[in-house]
Amino acid sequence: MNAVRFALCLFLFCVLFSSSGYSRNVSSRPAAVNIGAIFTFESTIGRAAKIAIQEAVKDVNANSSILHGTELKIHMRNSNCSGFLGLAEGLKFTENDVIAIIGPQSSVVAHIISHVANELQVPLLSFAATDPTLNSLQFPFFVRTTQSDFYQMAAISEVVDHYGWKQVTAIFIDNDYGRNGVSALGDRLAERRCRISYKVGIPPDSGVNRGDITDILVKVALMESRVVIVHVYPDMGFKIFSMANHLEMMGNGWVWIATDWLSSVLDSASPLPSETMDSVQGVLVLRQHTPDSDRKRAFSSRWHKLTGGSLGLHSYGLYAYDSVWLIAHALDAFFNQGGIISFSNDSRLPSGEGSSLHLEAISIFDDGKLLLNNILQSDFVGLTGRIKFGIDRSLILPAYDVINVIGTGYRRIGYWSNYSGLSITPPETLYTKPPNRSSSNQNLYNAIWPGDTLLTPRGWAFANNGKQLRIGVPIRVSFREFVSQVQGTDTFKGFCIDVFTAAVSLLPYPVQYQFIPFGDGKENPSYTELVNKITTGFFDAAVGDIAIVTKRTKVLDFTQPYVASGLVVVAPFRKLNSGAWAFLRPFSARMWIVTACFFLVVGLVVWILEHRINDDFRGPPKRQIITVLWFSLSTLFFAHRENTMSTLARFVLLIWLFVVLIINSSYTASLTSIFTVQQLSSPIKGIESLKESNEPIGYQVGSFAEYYLREEVGISKSRLVALGSPEAYANALQLGPEKGGVAAIVDELPYVELFLSRQCTFRIVGQEFTKSGWGFAFPRDSPLALDMSTAILALSENGDLQRIHDKWLTQSTCSSETSELESDRLHLKSFWGLFLICGLACFISLLIHFYLIARKLYHATPEESPSAGQGSSRSRRLHRLLSLMDEKAGQEKSAVKRRKLERSLSENDRDCELGRNPMRKETERMTGTTST
Repeated sequence: MNAVRFALCLFLFCVLFSSSGYSRNVSSRPAAVNIGAIFTFESTIGRAAKIAIQEAVKDVNANSSILHGTELKIHMRNSNCSGFLGLAEGLKFTENDVIAIIGPQSSVVAHIISHVANELQVPLLSFAATDPTLNSLQFPFFVRTTQSDFYQMAAISEVVDHYGWKQVTAIFIDNDYGRNGVSALGDRLAERRCRISYKVGIPPDSGVNRGDITDILVKVALMESRVVIVHVYPDMGFKIFSMANHLEMMGNGWVWIATDWLSSVLDSASPLPSETMDSVQGVLVLRQHTPDSDRKRAFSSRWHKLTGGSLGLHSYGLYAYDSVWLIAHALDAFFNQGGIISFSNDSRLPSGEGSSLHLEAISIFDDGKLLLNNILQSDFVGLTGRIKFGIDRSLILPAYDVINVIGTGYRRIGYWSNYSGLSITPPETLYTKPPNRSSSNQNLYNAIWPGDTLLTPRGWAFANNGKQLRIGVPIRVSFREFVSQVQGTDTFKGFCIDVFTAAVSLLPYPVQYQFIPFGDGKENPSYTELVNKITTGFFDAAVGDIAIVTKRTKVLDFTQPYVASGLVVVAPFRKLNSGAWAFLRPFSARMWIVTACFFLVVGLVVWILEHRINDDFRGPPKRQIITVLWFSLSTLFFAHRENTMSTLARFVLLIWLFVVLIINSSYTASLTSIFTVQQLSSPIKGIESLKESNEPIGYQVGSFAEYYLREEVGISKSRLVALGSPEAYANALQLGPEKGGVAAIVDELPYVELFLSRQCTFRIVGQEFTKSGWGFAFPRDSPLALDMSTAILALSENGDLQRIHDKWLTQSTCSSETSELESDRLHLKSFWGLFLICGLACFISLLIHFYLIARKLYHATPEESPSAGQGSSRSRRLHRLLSLMDEKAGQEKSAVKRRKLERSLSENDRDCELGRNPMRKETERMTGTTST
């Protein structure tokens, strides 16, 4: 800021010979209004902008509906891409009382002149300064009428991500335009987990020769990335491409992406010389998107007539044209609001007496803020589409064309818009639909890449700088079948090493690497420390039996797992003898209890349903109890002799016999297994029972099992015992907790399988309680990880992976025995469905049976005398219900008749005592006969 102010004071000598040093005012609708324009006349952008601005001024002045008779006068100044000249020429605008300045095209010049615009309160409308750091906070009077490089870099980052590239090299012009643009690119790439792996700036002066460019490109060629972003000026850009072509860097495997400087040249000077076009074949280029319209086509036709076809019209020319119209619309609103064009001196400037600088000539536009607000609130349709500013003062709906240079011209392969990302549909069509940024909706047409190929380049190659990949390999002291160092050499062998070398041999490119030992050779090293060495850059990769766990995947990339792994529990076991009570082992205690209860319940239900109609279920109580027990238990062998006569009883018995069949078959199968297969038992049933106990647990030194048991399972560190070898495993398990050993060992499945192939007295208990695998570790976003994963899948498909496994990890007969730990007993949960069905059948049958009994009771009740009290009535009803349930069917009518006679006899006895019944003897005779 101080440097700018110093430059401002230094170059005030440019303001000379002006005698007007006081406030100047004109009417609200003056006859003429002065606007300025500053840019580089003889540049690719400037040549088109000069004509476009002049034509726009003519069109505005010819349109009486816009300014209503006020004439726009344009004053052009040539900055020649120099900040010094730009400042000087900018100050000269005070001589003309300009109310707005169009330009500059250079971001460097815009940074300087923006300070002048702020002080003079004159809006500065730049149609080509794309530096994203030119913002309204620092420069409130700066208005960008084109798209910021913030969006152009967003488009490039999405193109990079679309093709799956993770690293890029950036070549930029080393000034505000180049540095700030590449900085924005780095930020946008980081959002997509991509990065700039190497960037190099080129001095903006003209002293850069071919030798300097060659040195830069040689350094680029030595890098791993083959995706190069070129963000420079046109002259420098073509020198870079020419030298890259000479160095054979425009062939297969390379990707070159140029920012919109190249599209401006292609649009304005096409066709380019054949030598120039040959040097940019296959390059991807971005161009600011301007929607097609009738006005744009008409202006393009008019342009062709004006220039005779010698100068093409590019997007910056269109934005320059629209900038003039933007000022015209804002001025019209300004005048409608009563704005007055007036200027006043800056009281902060010292008096010009005794000085030839005439500082009093510098004046401030009094209503500059009002005009600025009208500019920012403008909303109209120009040649570039809708002109409207968002809350960040950027044009709304930024979009770019993605073009591919081929042959003597170029082909558009798609679009990018901030609204919906990459697409093959014009953005203005997508604006009518909801935004869709899903990966499936991001599309581009096929491009022709350098080397005249349709095959999308990988975007990277191994750095051609003689540096080998430093691959860390753990020095194991146990389970050396997986990886071990050949004694006295720097080479390694083992299962993991063979898998890695086999996968590398399948890669479509050579890989130079060296194995670096990691560990002291006395105990297994910490694998967490090994992978952390990759994040610090000490190792370029790590090869070995490295488990893929969540904590590691947050900082590293792993290949496809080449071994399935997971934590398991190993414990000693004992053989179960058959014993005298072995016949009880097939069922759990609860299963035995429920089964016995159902035998009794079903017997009782059948007795209730058959008692009234079946003589087999009648008789003295003792006999009936024995019948119920015998009948229910005999169904176990389908040996019941009692016939069932009731339909409901037969239904219940049918369901029950089916249940008995299933239970009998399951019991027989389980008991057969107990007597014919060796049964093993362990007090440890799995990780849960291990967690609930307080016994010590062993783990392998260096394994992630310790972290998992402490942090995930919640086992105290005091219970964990580090063990360094299979021999230590066996010794600790044999000793047991009572003698200083461990109750069980928790380790990864591949180690355990190898351990159990030699130790037949231990077994895995419970299930594998984590699921993971082993892979090779690489830095985050390493492209080699993806290619190695593809190679590992190929090894798996062609059988080589299994052959390598069999070579190193062939199991002995001990591990192939069919002995297993104690089989789970048959539990109630396996049969509850059957018991539920049987219980429902019993309940429904009893419900129907009691309903029928109740209905008979209801019909019989009205015949009884209601003379007794309520309590006696309830007692008689209950007694009647029980009698009805107990008496045999078919005796109801005789019983009813008998009860009527008994009641009649009772009444006759009472009448006889009172002398009122002469027929007593006859009644007694009839009663005796009936009872007989």
